[in-house]
Amino acid sequence: MVASLTGIVKRYGKKLVLDYTDLDIRQGEILGLLGPNGAGKTTLIKCLTGMENVDQGTIELFDDQKNPFHTRNKERIGLVTQEISVFVELTAKENINFFAGIYGLKGEKRKQRVQEALEFVGLTEHAKERAAKFSGGMLRRLNIACSIVHEPKLLIMDEPTVGIDPQSRNHILEAVKKLNQRGTTILYTTHYMEEVEAIASEVVIIDQGQVMTRGTVQELVRNIQHEEKIKIEVSHPEMISLDQIEKLVDVKQVTKIGNEIVVIAIAGSGHLDRILSIIKEGSGIISMNVEKPDLEDVFLTLTGRTLRDGGEK
Repeated sequence: MVASLTGIVKRYGKKLVLDYTDLDIRQGEILGLLGPNGAGKTTLIKCLTGMENVDQGTIELFDDQKNPFHTRNKERIGLVTQEISVFVELTAKENINFFAGIYGLKGEKRKQRVQEALEFVGLTEHAKERAAKFSGGMLRRLNIACSIVHEPKLLIMDEPTVGIDPQSRNHILEAVKKLNQRGTTILYTTHYMEEVEAIASEVVIIDQGQVMTRGTVQELVRNIQHEEKIKIEVSHPEMISLDQIEKLVDVKQVTKIGNEIVVIAIAGSGHLDRILSIIKEGSGIISMNVEKPDLEDVFLTLTGRTLRDGGEK
C-alpha cells in the first residue's frame, strides 16, 4: 500500500470538512478522486501530504505509520497543485533545476533528470524561455515537470488541467498514463469526468467529507444499470417545479442544468408521460432524449449535483 488514511477527521473551527474518511491508495494505480466543490478533496490531499494536521485518525505512507511524514517519505511524493507553482521570472530549465535541488538531486544526476523532465512534458525547445512567456497549457506542463523531476513514487495531481486548451489537456493525460506505466502511483482529481474515464484504474467519489463509493468506472456504472436518464430541453426552465417531478415514485433525482431538465429514474417506471405533463404545465418542450447511465449519472445519483456544479438540486 502506497498510502492509507483511516478515520480521518478534520475541522476548521466548527466546520467538519473530513468526516471519518477512509482512503487507500494502492501501488501502481491511477486513482481518480471526484467530488463537488467543498467535498473535502483538497483538504484530504493536504492531510495526506502533511500540509495540514488531522484532528483524528491515522495516516500511513509507504508502510510507515509511526512517522509517515519523515523526510524520506516526503521525498517520494510529487504534488501538482491547482495553482501554478513556478517562478515566471525564471526559464523552464531554471525552474525544474530549482525544484530538483529542493529534492536533493546533485551533479550529473540532477542535470540528467532536469533534461528528462523537460523532454517528458514536451518543453525541450522552450528550455531557455522565461515562464512568463508561456501559455496556460505550457505553464501547466512545466508545473508537472517540476513535480516529477525527482521521480516520485506517488504523484498527487490536484486539478492539473484547469483552464487549458484541449491539445495541452491531451498531452497531460498521455503523460499521466506514461508515468503510471513507468511505475508511478497517481492520485488524480479533476472536474472533467471524461479525464477520469480515460485514465483512472479506479474512481473514488467523495462528498461532505465522506467517501460515497469506490470502484472501476464499469463497476460503478453497473451499479445503476437499473436506472435511466431522461434529458428534456425546455424553453422556460425557471417555470418548472422540480418538486413535483421528484415526488413521483421511482424518480431518484431531478436536476436543472441550464435549459435542460435531467431526471434519473428507475428504468421502465412508466413515468415519462407524467414527467412530460408536469413540464408542459410550465414550459414548452424543445427536445427529449432517454439515455443509458454513465459515470456522470453515478456522481449525480450520489451527490445530487453534476461534477462541474452546473446543476441545481
